[in-house]
Amino acid sequence: MARIRPIGHDDRLSIVDHLDELRSRLIICLAALVVAFGLCFWQNNRLIHVLNRALPHNSAVAAHNGLASLPTEDTKERQAIAKVQQAASQLAASSSLSSSDRAAAQQMAQGFAQFAKALPSAESTQEKPITIGVGEPFTTTLTVAAYFALLFSLPVLIYEAYAFVIPALNQNERGAALPVMIAAPALFLLGAAFTYIVVLPPAVHFLQGYNADQFDVLVQAKSYYSFQVLTMLAVGLAFELPLALLMLHRIGVINGQTLTRHWRYALVIIAVIAAAMPGADPVTTGLETAPLVILFLASIVLLKIADRRAAARAAAEAKAAFGDGLDPT
Repeated sequence: MARIRPIGHDDRLSIVDHLDELRSRLIICLAALVVAFGLCFWQNNRLIHVLNRALPHNSAVAAHNGLASLPTEDTKERQAIAKVQQAASQLAASSSLSSSDRAAAQQMAQGFAQFAKALPSAESTQEKPITIGVGEPFTTTLTVAAYFALLFSLPVLIYEAYAFVIPALNQNERGAALPVMIAAPALFLLGAAFTYIVVLPPAVHFLQGYNADQFDVLVQAKSYYSFQVLTMLAVGLAFELPLALLMLHRIGVINGQTLTRHWRYALVIIAVIAAAMPGADPVTTGLETAPLVILFLASIVLLKIADRRAAARAAAEAKAAFGDGLDPT
């Protein structure tokens, strides 16, 4: 990797030169992944905590199933301790006991009061996924760090791919490729953020809380993190829908009128895509379908604007040709 320089559209390179440039850009991508992975593994506790935030609290599953009024184990323990503390306080106030016995009862009541305060609250304790293998905590941590490293290094990877392909494009094609290069990672990150903030919390709460009174609900770390990452990846890729439709419009396959005329079929296709994503429950599917429908409607607007610009450009070219004495018919 001697150098990485911009290559012009008119430059003529041999196969060896192309392979050398490809090798250099792959090395840069690999270096970016390694650096990002090192940083993510260094901060793996924070990253895992971020993923665990979608899990409900200990008492949330019971509340989801209408069992919030039932006493939990934590409440039963506190009630038992409170009864013993009350009995010790009554003994400390009894006049039939000696002063030393009353002092001992008072110390007992204070000890139970301190013990009750030291008990962790079930309502404020965040659930954590479980691991069942000897090496699973380590391998799961590596997997989470790798997922985040790929996410954080995505701009570098896209830029290197763009820089390798751009010499083959002319000036007009470059003007169209640059917005796509900027919009593609932005839409993907927007989809991943939407999934993390809007989709995952209610989806996890619904799936984990469904019939929770009939099961001993335990969440395995590997499957839980895979579900989160795959869902964010699927929705992030689905958010590329406007770019895909614009590309089909550019090559002449569809236009704004086509999408408007066949919107019913498009909604069916969107519903099928959402059902094929991870988490085929009604809550997750509904939350994944809504943004895709909004993006489809936005794509119709964008394609109609592109149609108007194309029509205006064609009219200007026809007018220029007619002004030069050529008959456009």
